[in-house]
Amino acid sequence: MDRRSFMTFSAISLAGLAGQWAVIEPERLTLAMRGKRVDAELVNWLEDTSKGLTALPTEQRQHTIRLMDAHLATVTHLIQDGVYGERTGRRLHLLAASLATTCGWHRFDQGQHWAAGKLWEAALQSAHAAGDRDHGAGVLSDFAYQANWLGEPKVSVDQLAHALSGIEHPAARSLLFLRRARAFAALGDSPACYRDLSEADSSLAVEATDPAPGWCGWMSPADLAVDSGQCLLELGRTEEAHARIAEGMSLLPRARDKTRGIFLTYQAKGYLQSNDVEQALAVTSESLDLATRIGAPRCVALIRDLAPAFTPYRRVDGVPEFLERLKAC
Repeated sequence: MDRRSFMTFSAISLAGLAGQWAVIEPERLTLAMRGKRVDAELVNWLEDTSKGLTALPTEQRQHTIRLMDAHLATVTHLIQDGVYGERTGRRLHLLAASLATTCGWHRFDQGQHWAAGKLWEAALQSAHAAGDRDHGAGVLSDFAYQANWLGEPKVSVDQLAHALSGIEHPAARSLLFLRRARAFAALGDSPACYRDLSEADSSLAVEATDPAPGWCGWMSPADLAVDSGQCLLELGRTEEAHARIAEGMSLLPRARDKTRGIFLTYQAKGYLQSNDVEQALAVTSESLDLATRIGAPRCVALIRDLAPAFTPYRRVDGVPEFLERLKAC
């Protein structure tokens, strides 16, 4: 039911949201009509606290989501009931957009797709109110990523077209082209996929004069290599996919353990397609160990999706034990 609700929201309501975002200029912020004045010192503290929470290592952030939710609720309350000038209001909306995006990703990782969509809708509205088109494009690309994850790549392609119309930073454009390439690969549209992979590669190679927006500051050659490999897997180019995924895994920093766990499942899928069961079992077990340690349900869900491919190999050492362990997760 949750999935169906999200896809209704994504395919119909999101289409209107994205179209409006692409063409409507943000309104100027107005003074709040009630409550106490919000001063710059308080906003400084709120921003610093948010940075501290999001900078925690992956395995610690699983324990801090309630703090993040409370932080978002506080900022939302100040926006609604506080008194502030235009500059302070813009900072509050930017902070709300960032927090709602992060909280939405937590719900996405937990499989709570409708809740993630509602938080990202709020993030899109706050980014729009603050006039931050970069962040708005990032939120649309999150919606698109989720749509592709839930088996609706056409929805993903459509949303990313809107997002790309409002973004200029090379790293951001690279990420959006890469996500659209994944959607085209899922659709089996190899020419469009290869075109967008080339655009993603060219964009990431551009020397930017400004820092990347916070929502895509992590975008790196490691992400480009692994997701390119995943596209190649979808399109049946297994050997090339192996090489690209291995390249990306070697470049990925240890701080990004959740991403590593997901990338390991991509690697395992490639090994299974090549009938290399021992290697597939090794990397899948590593991914499950990591996902269990850091609390990453989305990674565990990907591993479960691989289980049927292991079933014919029950006589291979370690496979029965792995499948039994997976049942208990």
